[in-house]
Amino acid sequence: MNKQNITIFVNHPQCELDCAHAMASAFKPYFHVRMITIEDFNLDTLNNADIIAFPGGIGDADDFDHIFTKSHIRILKTFLHNGGKYLGICMGAYWAGKDYFNILGDINAVQYITQPDTDIATEYETKATVQWNNMETEMYFYDGCAFVGNLDNVDIIGTYDNGDAMAIIKDNIGIIGCHPEAEYWWYKNIGYGYYTNHHNALCNFALEI
Repeated sequence: MNKQNITIFVNHPQCELDCAHAMASAFKPYFHVRMITIEDFNLDTLNNADIIAFPGGIGDADDFDHIFTKSHIRILKTFLHNGGKYLGICMGAYWAGKDYFNILGDINAVQYITQPDTDIATEYETKATVQWNNMETEMYFYDGCAFVGNLDNVDIIGTYDNGDAMAIIKDNIGIIGCHPEAEYWWYKNIGYGYYTNHHNALCNFALEI
């Protein structure tokens, strides 16, 4: 099977290098991987990609307006209209929402820790207990989003402990609130000496978009 081309957008710290490199590490066995910055965010570049991926990072989702112009938004929407695919993790998932790229229709990405019956109270890095393809696992979490609204016509791949959608695929858009790309040292830095590697799960998710 021919490998698809996945282009990872980097804008440190909002789409930070650690997250981008972790995504690249996960994807390289299955995809041709390229990284770009805002200077290369144009249709010529995107037309050479099957998937544009936006990683997580540090900062406010509202930093979006300081990075992307209306022209960039049109470029992204044209890419999707022409059959390209969008993959967003954490910050990249927030940016799919109505106040940013606005590509989710009547679905929005909201801060999980503000949701009813959430099991996580901290904005900082921790682990979340989630269901991924109906199997319970623990996944790295750093103030990630949940997806709310009309979920009738989407594939819900992952859910949080309270039942909120954590990973969904809507048409050619796949978004994830947690960090399946996380490396072992991410968990070690927050005091966990073990972790479940979710890189294959992330690759399968990307292939399903």
